[in-house]
Amino acid sequence: MRGLLARLFLNTLALWVVSLVYPRVSFAREAGLLDYLVAGAVWGLANALLRPILLFLTLPLNLLTLGLFTLVVNGMVLYLVAQATALEVHGFAGALVGALILSLVSLFLTWLLRD
Repeated sequence: MRGLLARLFLNTLALWVVSLVYPRVSFAREAGLLDYLVAGAVWGLANALLRPILLFLTLPLNLLTLGLFTLVVNGMVLYLVAQATALEVHGFAGALVGALILSLVSLFLTWLLRD
């Protein structure tokens, strides 16, 4: 349970940092803490449930591009999360760059807060 809450916190914090750093990914003006937490939870669920399915379906493209198509899959997942939450992503290119920044921020936060 503690690990799940820590992951929710990291996802929420990473989304918040990306919304501060990259202007094409932001939260709605009226978004509060609960909206941030919901976006973090939906991001975590999408990464756990939807992303593996998309990666499997796009496996030939991933092999052909030597794994670079994974960035497109991450962008698609971020774009879908934005459709379901108070997160706002401006265009698919914004989702691609936002997903790349989000991956780097999540990697850094996980490294920083590891046990």
